Amino acid sequence: MRRTLFIATCLVAASSAGLAQTPKLPIQSSEESTIYVNPNATSTENSIETKGATLGVQNKDGSGMYGGMDTSGRRPTYSLGASSGGDVSFSAGAESDGKDKKGLKAGITIKY
Repeated sequence: MRRTLFIATCLVAASSAGLAQTPKLPIQSSEESTIYVNPNATSTENSIETKGATLGVQNKDGSGMYGGMDTSGRRPTYSLGASSGGDVSFSAGAESDGKDKKGLKAGITIKY
């Protein structure tokens, strides 16, 4: 009984440590792209609580797109974005709760 409890505790601790990094969990993968879900999960003493998730597509060349919802605040926040691939990659995204919180982001990644 003690051994089973110890193993269960180790598994919960390991999964909690892994969730702190919010992993991208692949749903479907091919040679060209991967469809993933990235849950917004937090662990409690005896369970894992999910407050939204992001669904996205990541292509092998680095391009992709995502969309998601975060319900951890007072109002749900929605986000979407995309990026191009290649040696010079452009990215853009938007986030809003439909009322107070609004944001845009853009970036350039240069591989050398």
